[in-house]
Amino acid sequence: MNRLQRLRSKLEEKELEAIVIAQPENRYYLSGFTGSDGWLLITNRDSLIAVDFRYLERAKKETINWEVVQIKGKITDWLPEIVSNMRLREIGFEADYTPVSLYNQLVEMVKEKQLPFQLIATSGLVESLRAIKEPEELEFILKAANLTDRAFEYTLTTVRPNMTEMELSWEIEKFLRDEGSDTAPFELIVASGPNSALPHSKPSDRKITPGEPILIDIGAKIDGYCSDLSRTFCLGKPEKQFATVYEVVLGAQLTALATIQPGIKSNVVDSSARTVIEEAGYGKSFGHGLGHGIGLAPHESPRLSLDSTEVLIDNMVFTIEPGIYIEGWGGVRIEDIVALDSNKLKILSKAPKNLKTMCLGGYQL
Repeated sequence: MNRLQRLRSKLEEKELEAIVIAQPENRYYLSGFTGSDGWLLITNRDSLIAVDFRYLERAKKETINWEVVQIKGKITDWLPEIVSNMRLREIGFEADYTPVSLYNQLVEMVKEKQLPFQLIATSGLVESLRAIKEPEELEFILKAANLTDRAFEYTLTTVRPNMTEMELSWEIEKFLRDEGSDTAPFELIVASGPNSALPHSKPSDRKITPGEPILIDIGAKIDGYCSDLSRTFCLGKPEKQFATVYEVVLGAQLTALATIQPGIKSNVVDSSARTVIEEAGYGKSFGHGLGHGIGLAPHESPRLSLDSTEVLIDNMVFTIEPGIYIEGWGGVRIEDIVALDSNKLKILSKAPKNLKTMCLGGYQL
């Protein structure tokens, strides 16, 4: 069953005649269209892509068995005629992506023109399909993960004292692009010393100093599919606290990896790692979820956190990334991409993460 057929089955379950898709990754996933603007209208029989003049030829070249329609103006200008011609009555829209202002405009349009259709909010219909990866998607993600592993190896040979976070970030991004990555899937993180206590710190002009934690969070993108890798290391002999915190985080990650099996709820996996950190006395220093799905977007379904009851099943790909962040000192995060494949867990990230390797310069702990 292809992607459109699976979506149509979901529409039937929701008793919807059609759905309008605008979210970029969903649009690409269903149609193959790579343009930055456009709309899909999918019914139980029709698959239509609506684009303006800028993307008309691209849409014709990139999509197969899609009706390409040229549009002008806002969606409120062209949607009524198309819907009327198709005689649709109930149309789903992406509530998680549609701005409130646009929704209000659509509702007002239906009311003013007394149009004979209803707008029905939907959530996660396409995203739930994307969570289950096809073999080709798995291959793209694996290639991206392999490239990110190589980028980390390059990082260890490039980093030096007094190098700024921005300089190191640029070296990593340049390596990724030179080696075949598309645009970076997210803004790379290079955070040293106290900056590494900020889970989403931005590279700054702060100079890297021996002995302090250096946290990097890097990713590649191959044929539209993302990777995500976090490692924490130091130059030379680390402070005692670094070794202590690092071993706790690594222990939490390994515990979570050992817990994962098909059919387990994501909050159970999160709890397994969180318990290790709490028992070590750092519970308040781990404030984010354990992981997230990865694919066309760097963050997608499934979500692994205490409040997520999503069930992990075969062909899902996601990250496991516990962390400890201590204000004024720094932080440690270790992140790998994993996949459930044929009822077995596969760790796609191969970058080293043992404590000795993370202390550069040949120093012994």
